[in-house]
Amino acid sequence: MSVSIQPEEVGLPSHGRRRVPGLRREEVAQLAGVSVDYYIRLEQGRGPGGPSRTKSGGVSDAVLASIARVLRLDDTEHAYLRTVARPQRGKKDRTPAPGVRPGVQVLLDGMDRMPAFVLGPRMDVLAWNTLADALSGFSRMPPAVRNIPRHVFLDPASRDLYPDWTAVAAQAVANLRVTSGRDGDDPKLSALVGELSLQSEDFRRLWADHEVKECAYGVKRVRHPVAGLLTLPYETLAVPGELAQTIVVYTPEPGSETAERLALLGSWATTGPTGP
Repeated sequence: MSVSIQPEEVGLPSHGRRRVPGLRREEVAQLAGVSVDYYIRLEQGRGPGGPSRTKSGGVSDAVLASIARVLRLDDTEHAYLRTVARPQRGKKDRTPAPGVRPGVQVLLDGMDRMPAFVLGPRMDVLAWNTLADALSGFSRMPPAVRNIPRHVFLDPASRDLYPDWTAVAAQAVANLRVTSGRDGDDPKLSALVGELSLQSEDFRRLWADHEVKECAYGVKRVRHPVAGLLTLPYETLAVPGELAQTIVVYTPEPGSETAERLALLGSWATTGPTGP
């Protein structure tokens, strides 16, 4: 976003030290070829008027492409910009399913050597297999708090669980931003953001950065009290036919130290209490 872009990089004078880093609104507007008022209206989601509107009343592709070019947005960020600049009115009911289909649970249980769980649109944990429960203790969390951002920011134990807590926290917020662009009128999402903003200074700071990134795959490190330090690559898969449900699967390389430790954790889970 504009915070990471310095005026000198785009041929503008810096005019000395700035109160906040990055481009000012008027500079973004100048580079994108729109008025400052127009750009502010876009930022605030009030919808612009004038010739840059489409026939349906939305912002034109040319304007959005120009702003995306100035801010150097990637594909995910550009899609987010299109969504927030063209809010859908009178949308059909988008209430997500409260749980997962029986067949999805069977699929999770069949992955007995890989921790796997299902996230809903607000990153609520909807279902999991035995190994995921042994790793993260989902079954011991009250349903009301079984949510990834809430766990990361409000549970002090998360800072011990994730050695790279700062990166995990930033990733959670960036992913939640994607959801807010798609379902910004969801009252439960607004309540979650409000709760985290009130209770976590770290969340407030990261949310204000407006970073947008879908966490489709990557690597996460977890320090488990029984299994020790685990390096866990992960992949996410969309659940067909369900609104914004994704399956997250940790995929350690077969024969790796992490895979061996997970196998031991799975054996331990059948004879002792699960979860960290």
